[in-house]
Amino acid sequence: MASSHSSSPVPRPGSGGRDRFYHKDRDPSPPRCRPVRSLPDVCPKEPTGEGRGLCDGPSVVAEHDRWTVYSSKVNLPAALNDPRLAKRESDFFTKTWGLDFAETEVMPSFYLPNITREHFGPYLQEMAQRERIHERCKTICPNKDDVDAVSSITTNHDKSRAELEQVPKIFMKPDFALEDPATFNTVLPWSHFNSAGGKSSRDVASSKLLQEKLSHYLDVVEVSIARQISLRSEAFFHAMSSQHELQDRLQETQRAVAILRGRTAAMDRVMCQGPLRALRTALTRNNCVKLHNKLKLMAAVHQTQPTVQLLLSTSEFVGALELIATTKEVLQQELQGIHSFRHLGSQLCELEKLIDKMMVEDFSMYARSDLNRSLREEPQVLEKERLESLVFGLLRQRKLDFLDIYSDEMILAAKTIVSQCVAESVLYIEEIDTEVVTKLADQMRLMTFPQWFELLKIVFETFILFLQRIKATLNVIRNVVLEVLDSNQKNRLLEEASLRPSGQESSRGSSFLQGEAELAYLTHEGLFISDALNEAQQQHVPTRTEAAGSESGTTETSVSSEQSFMYGTRLFTSGENMMPTDLELNRVISSIQELLHVASDVSHDRCVKVLTARAKDGSLERLSSAEFVCLSQAVEGFVRDTEELCDRHSVSLRGALQSQANRFVHRFHEERKTKLSLLLDNERWKQAEVPAEFQDLVNSIADGRITLPERKTPGPDDRKPTEFLLVSGQKYAVVGTVLLLIRIFLEYCQCVNDIPSIATDMLTRLSDLLKHFNSRSCQLVLGAGALQVVGLKTITTKNLALASRCLQLVVHYIPIIRAHFETKLQPKQFSVLRHFDHITKDYNDHIAEISAKLVAIMDSLFEKVLSKYEVKAPMPSACFRNVCKQMAKMHEAIYELLPEEQTQMLFLRINTSYKMHLKRQLARLGVVNDGGPQHGLVVVDVAFYTENVQALKSLERLDLNMAEIWEQKR
Repeated sequence: MASSHSSSPVPRPGSGGRDRFYHKDRDPSPPRCRPVRSLPDVCPKEPTGEGRGLCDGPSVVAEHDRWTVYSSKVNLPAALNDPRLAKRESDFFTKTWGLDFAETEVMPSFYLPNITREHFGPYLQEMAQRERIHERCKTICPNKDDVDAVSSITTNHDKSRAELEQVPKIFMKPDFALEDPATFNTVLPWSHFNSAGGKSSRDVASSKLLQEKLSHYLDVVEVSIARQISLRSEAFFHAMSSQHELQDRLQETQRAVAILRGRTAAMDRVMCQGPLRALRTALTRNNCVKLHNKLKLMAAVHQTQPTVQLLLSTSEFVGALELIATTKEVLQQELQGIHSFRHLGSQLCELEKLIDKMMVEDFSMYARSDLNRSLREEPQVLEKERLESLVFGLLRQRKLDFLDIYSDEMILAAKTIVSQCVAESVLYIEEIDTEVVTKLADQMRLMTFPQWFELLKIVFETFILFLQRIKATLNVIRNVVLEVLDSNQKNRLLEEASLRPSGQESSRGSSFLQGEAELAYLTHEGLFISDALNEAQQQHVPTRTEAAGSESGTTETSVSSEQSFMYGTRLFTSGENMMPTDLELNRVISSIQELLHVASDVSHDRCVKVLTARAKDGSLERLSSAEFVCLSQAVEGFVRDTEELCDRHSVSLRGALQSQANRFVHRFHEERKTKLSLLLDNERWKQAEVPAEFQDLVNSIADGRITLPERKTPGPDDRKPTEFLLVSGQKYAVVGTVLLLIRIFLEYCQCVNDIPSIATDMLTRLSDLLKHFNSRSCQLVLGAGALQVVGLKTITTKNLALASRCLQLVVHYIPIIRAHFETKLQPKQFSVLRHFDHITKDYNDHIAEISAKLVAIMDSLFEKVLSKYEVKAPMPSACFRNVCKQMAKMHEAIYELLPEEQTQMLFLRINTSYKMHLKRQLARLGVVNDGGPQHGLVVVDVAFYTENVQALKSLERLDLNMAEIWEQKR
């Protein structure tokens, strides 16, 4: 192979074994063509081509010097002994074009199919049998050339190995170094040369022998190296010829690349440079416009702080906050990274915090001044525009706890109202020395009831005005919150509407944006191209910067046109981002209503303080009924007014009034119960005359109205008292205590009319009073307690009949009282009405006991008199005369007291008792109905009895039926 190429190197021996070099001669003759042959395994991946001489190798890159074989910096032994033999073919390419040239992966062609192992499956199956036969033949009959080559290599290797074994092992060590004294002494044993007297012939002979020995070692090594080089020479020269072919191919490739570059340069000059220059000019102009707008925007932002100070000087907190928010948004989005504004963001944040504090303090001052000013002269809402601005600013900053500030100021103002009212009232009362009595409660207790009541009405009136002012202020706040809530909803609708067409336009502009991206890639202008792409995305919507640019103009002391642009384009957006959500706004509205309820509760609580301060010494319990009714009416009126005003059912004042009412009812009841007890203890149970005023009182009840008529002024009355009390057409003989009892329970009913809240308690106390009257009258009359209490000699039938009639009068009024209380009670309270059923039963039982007592009196008389009866002349007998006399007395005692029907029923019962005793006596005497003399005498006495009884008034038609007194004849 080496002899076939004109420029192949030829080895020439030199003067000595160590001085043999290999030189390469240049052949100036032109290269000749040779057939294309495949490359050896040294460079299996390289393409084959025509071989050329090294002197005529092509230029790889036009811009570099021509490269020849003489440019190589590595000698042939080093190239053949290169340990990186597998990578030697790549060093040639990477030297000029870099490491990426040989390592770059080529994208597979889209037009060629992807060949996999499955495509060679049929071929492999077809050739598998032949391959097995071939391998078997190679094993049985090896190639002669291969056997000779192997034997020759083995013989040379053994010979070389035997020669190399003659070389001492120390020269073969990897750490061989002559500078090491031990190694040097081993290689050059100086001990053999050193003699006592100097150099001798023996030393000279030894040194020559050592030199020859080392020269022999060198020759052996060089021969071995030459043999190894000769074994690899064929592969080396084969590789060099492959490089010639590769250089031919590279030269052709270089020419093709040069032609392609020329054509590309022409296309770039003719078709690209002009349009690209126009596009660059347009982009440059757009960038200049943007820069100009940025500068104008920076000028507007530069005026932010002075403008904010100007707005704060006029308390325009909302405008200042919106300006700050807009400026911060501009700094974050459009002026981000501007070095001169690096501190402006933090300054604006601090300024915003300062405005927050100023708004809170201003709102607190507003609430304090609004709640503490005069309630009668000035308007209800103070500086409405200022309040609306403050509320909107606080909402804008999400300071949703500003109502707590108003609540605290409201509580302090409510305390001040009571103090002022008391101080103003005490000024006109000379009896109270404010220097001595300093406490408000003590001052109120020193007032008379009319003075204190007038103070209470002033307090009520003041608190009504106070609540009206609070409600008006809260209405203004509520209206602001509702406006913000409505604005949020409208903004949300607008945002939803604005999002719909954007999705439709995005598909249309996608192809345009793709073209813009390709343009940006070609021109390599990253920063400005990104701006161009952003502008392309917003080509159908005017940008904020363009809007800012359209509103040009500058001012030094007021909001500039750029700031007006910021208000016009960002006020809506920033407000939407900063404003509370709908849920938070609804909570604020609920808090406003709760605050009005708190105002009502606080007003009631302060009024309770006034009420309890007065009631501490029990003065309210000692009020008359009329005074307590006035107090109750005033409290109820105030409670109704506050409920209508605040839509709040406050219970504290009503509870305090109820507590005082319970004490008043207790005292009211105890006074009347004590009075009734004293009247009963002094009652002699005689019929009393009925004054005209009591008859009028009873007549007023008959009209269907249970009210206590007003007492007439004392003066002469022409009407005389009557003996009986006329009630619903019936006459009632009564005692004086019952007349007063009627007036007492009318007072109870009147209290219920005036104070409906005490209806249940008053009903219980009235029930107790009626029970007390029933039980005490029973003790005094039936139990004969009046004998010891008032000194009566005996309890007569007249006393019993009068007591029965009084009880009947009370029983007559119990259903009327029940119906009256039923109208004052709630349906769930109707269960307490059962007390009247129990009382009615007790009274009826008492009346029946009195009737039985009257019958028992006559029964004992009949038993005593008839036990002495004898049937003998003269007729009528003395016994029957005595019985008739007692019957007449009984009739005379009760006739005018009891109604006719009750008199008849009573005498029927007495007659039954009389017949029983007479029948018993006749049976004892043995008198029978036989028509004999004794029977005749008894008939005469019985006829006398019947005649006398029927002669009494209202007993004419009384059927005595005396026939059953006779025993039947045996």
